[in-house]
Amino acid sequence: MTLDGFFRENRKLALAFSGGTDSAYLLYAAINAGADVAAYYVKSAFQPQWELRDAERLARQLGARMRVLTIDVLSSDDIASNPPARCYHCKRMIMDAIRRAAEDDGYTLMIDGTNASDDAGDRPGMRAVAEYGVRSPLRECAIAKSDVRRLSKEAGLFTWDKPAYACLATRIPSGEAIDMDKLEKTEKAEDFLSSIGFSDFRVRLLSGCARIQVRAGEIPLLMEKRKEIAKELGAMYKAVLFDMEARDE
Repeated sequence: MTLDGFFRENRKLALAFSGGTDSAYLLYAAINAGADVAAYYVKSAFQPQWELRDAERLARQLGARMRVLTIDVLSSDDIASNPPARCYHCKRMIMDAIRRAAEDDGYTLMIDGTNASDDAGDRPGMRAVAEYGVRSPLRECAIAKSDVRRLSKEAGLFTWDKPAYACLATRIPSGEAIDMDKLEKTEKAEDFLSSIGFSDFRVRLLSGCARIQVRAGEIPLLMEKRKEIAKELGAMYKAVLFDMEARDE
């Protein structure tokens, strides 16, 4: 089945929308196919502000209907205690919020941006998605990440080359409780790195220290900016650690 074919068969849809490359292209494709689609962005303490700005920018670019839903992820001990299954519980909370809002708006079919390259074994949240009956058109139509980027570029979407992004909670080691202070420090630290030229990186919490990981191509920039980074982040963390092994995820 083609993506156009999917939207011909399913004309009214609620999209779990993050503003990332996959869900952005899916929103574009649905609108382009003439489907009645509404985008639902779920805001929590785990999402940085720039992610919401990107989602709103893309929705405006496409003239899409978008709702922002707010959830309190830290109110759930199954999430805040940061167990190995945290992502599963968080995704269930997200999908439940979307399902309730979508049903209120008259949408019964939910879709998400999971693509054909995504490995279910690496994404425990996909089990929660399946439990809510969410369909994944990109995956069903055998459209891989590289295809999404190519098609997005051809469509003129600014999201075509956005790096893959994992939520702020992934910066905190599994088993260590998550709180607002840790999340806010992480967001502030990553905003700073972005402001001085880094594009694909992580600031991970390690025993009260900031462990900075970048891609191989940005290691020279890391060395050039190390004093500036140490001064800025040193005010928030016990120490700043520079990981010289390029991050590969």
